[in-house]
Amino acid sequence: MNIRISRPGVGGDSKVIGWLCFCSMMVFSLILLGGAVRLTGSGLSMVDWKPVTGVLPPLSDTEWLHAFEQYRQFPEFREINYSMNLGEFRFIFLMEYAHRMLARLTGIVFLVPLLVFLFMGRIGPRLVPRLWGLFVLGGIQAMIGWYMVQSGLVDNPAVSQYRLTLHLMVAVIIYAYMIRLVIGLFHSDQLGDGQASFVDRLGGFAIVALFVMIASGGLMAGTHAGFIFNTFPTMGGSWVPDHLWAMSPVWLNVFENTIAIQFVHRVLALVIFMIVCAYAFLLYRRNSGIDRLMSLVMIIMLANQIALGVATLLNGVPAALGVAHQAGAMLLLTSILIARFQVPGKAKTVPSPARSMEFRNEVHP
Repeated sequence: MNIRISRPGVGGDSKVIGWLCFCSMMVFSLILLGGAVRLTGSGLSMVDWKPVTGVLPPLSDTEWLHAFEQYRQFPEFREINYSMNLGEFRFIFLMEYAHRMLARLTGIVFLVPLLVFLFMGRIGPRLVPRLWGLFVLGGIQAMIGWYMVQSGLVDNPAVSQYRLTLHLMVAVIIYAYMIRLVIGLFHSDQLGDGQASFVDRLGGFAIVALFVMIASGGLMAGTHAGFIFNTFPTMGGSWVPDHLWAMSPVWLNVFENTIAIQFVHRVLALVIFMIVCAYAFLLYRRNSGIDRLMSLVMIIMLANQIALGVATLLNGVPAALGVAHQAGAMLLLTSILIARFQVPGKAKTVPSPARSMEFRNEVHP
């Protein structure tokens, strides 16, 4: 079989690929910074949302005192941070401010080049609606972020775990779809999938399973379930802890019972381990091309993520390890996406004499 090395089409323009890669890195950074905001308790420090204005933080002592006074009116200060001083408030405010400004900058970095590339005709027609869809989803994500923050500015000084998980998952979907588009643009005929093999279907299942796992992590974060049972491999000396299904109806435990949430998260980690190992094994056996490389990368990312998860739990979820654990999940997801959607490596063959001229024309336009 002859290898076809085709010249990238309009959608495969190197500048478009570089731009999307940079945007995906910004979204990756946003997800990690969002995790840092949550773990440092900074998410409720900015009590209003000004999507158009509000670019500058407080600059004078008077402005800082005004912002602090606003924060003091809400339940988080009255019930949790009542002993906080102005210096401590500045830290959590600037953490949340950095998160919001990075989100705005990401939107600008996505929109402006998009308009320029469209004007220059450098984006293929199949890619245009997908990119506009990403931009609209980014706008929805901004509104979900404020919707999440609002849930903690009422009687209960904590954001809803449901809204937090929704906010996290939309960000992960945006990131994953960007990576998918980048992979497709490296092979401009691969934006649409053909018939999937069993190995490819298993890769797709691994992606779905990891999405569920990340959503479970959002529930862990939203309910602070990681701060209990800081032992491994058992939960406080028991494989199946007491009060696992204490709530009624039973399904509610998975979303609101911290014991059940951590238990499910651990079980999902075991499921992910088995699925990814099976996928990596079958991928490695498929051929000696990039499949084997990606299978090894996946195993490394999987081992790294498991180690980070255990370390995070045993140490009581410190901010640095918590963010690293979140980064590990995103890197594992990235490796599986690349393994699933890259063009499978094949054994190279020498083109027949009758095809040699066509082969050269395909490589060298």
